Amino acid sequence: MTELLKKAFEAAAQLPEEEQKALAVAILAEVASDDDWDARFSGSAETLADLADEALAEYRRGETKPLDPDAL
Repeated sequence: MTELLKKAFEAAAQLPEEEQKALAVAILAEVASDDDWDARFSGSAETLADLADEALAEYRRGETKPLDPDAL
């Protein structure tokens, strides 16, 4: 465990019980979400590579345009 995480848990231990429970639920949900993303992407490397190849081909054919963040 990192020192920062230890400090965070020490600070959390000072919170009222209901706030500790809410924080624990949020942390567990975040960890589960990360695990879910890992599981979803672990079997999709080939698909992602195919999509990247397709995007590069579109770019090389001149079928793309620069992103204008102000136009979003």
